[in-house]
Amino acid sequence: MDFLKLIQSLDELLYEIMSWLVFYPVTLWRALTQPLKMMDYADSELGDPAARQYSDTLSPPLFLLLTIALTHAAELSLLGQDQIVFDKTGLSAFISDDSSLILVRVAFFSIFPLIMAARMVRARHVKLDRGPLKPPFYSQCYVTAPFAMMVSVSSILMRTKHIEWEVAGLALLVFALLWFGTLQILWFAHHLRCGYWRAAGHASRAMVEALVLFVVVSQIFR
Repeated sequence: MDFLKLIQSLDELLYEIMSWLVFYPVTLWRALTQPLKMMDYADSELGDPAARQYSDTLSPPLFLLLTIALTHAAELSLLGQDQIVFDKTGLSAFISDDSSLILVRVAFFSIFPLIMAARMVRARHVKLDRGPLKPPFYSQCYVTAPFAMMVSVSSILMRTKHIEWEVAGLALLVFALLWFGTLQILWFAHHLRCGYWRAAGHASRAMVEALVLFVVVSQIFR
């Protein structure tokens, strides 16, 4: 009986993993072309029973994780292994392989949805706990994934040591920040039912907090 349960579990696992080949491109396309709708979609899906949530897309945290894993694979193929894997100073000693590096990068980029979600909860004057924090965090994961992809690709381009690609990488980084920042203003304005200037204040504060924390934490691993 236990063997049959194991086979069934492997069946489900194989189907789930293979379904990513279909639903990852779908989720990425929607996140790029309809980011605000995807953020609302993330909210609404959490109200469904667990078995029916995100049936036609990837769940937001999984989407973020796979995006970072794919950009890491691109980095490996174009630039080779990141130096941090070989460094044994400070907390970088805990990063011994690609799996641990991917997990660290997921944690780094998860700072953005976490800080944005926390700012939304505070702006609504709601007690900050796991319940109110989860929906905005899931919403933010859908736009943080493309943002993480653009930032990672820009980093790859700026490390190629070709001036044309370095300029292109810098331009992509600026675009990523403007794209992400604009979405935050629209998101805060919509959910707080406030003007764009007030929304920009919330978005700017959260963005600065997230960037500072991102830089500080990343430096610990260097």
